[in-house]
Amino acid sequence: MKNSEIRELATNEVIENIEDEKARLLTLRLNHAVSPLENHLQLKNSKRFIARLKTELRRRQIEDVK
Repeated sequence: MKNSEIRELATNEVIENIEDEKARLLTLRLNHAVSPLENHLQLKNSKRFIARLKTELRRRQIEDVK
């Protein structure tokens, strides 16, 4: 999902996406601990996606204060 698509989401959708992606990351980490993933970049991409979502959420919080 691109940043422009993230900006179009409602705040509650961003929060839901963060929770879903955190659950996905946990599952990936557990699976990777048991047996190596075919594509280990999934872990990196998942963490980056969570960071982008959190950044957008924080940006909205800052805008609300102003």
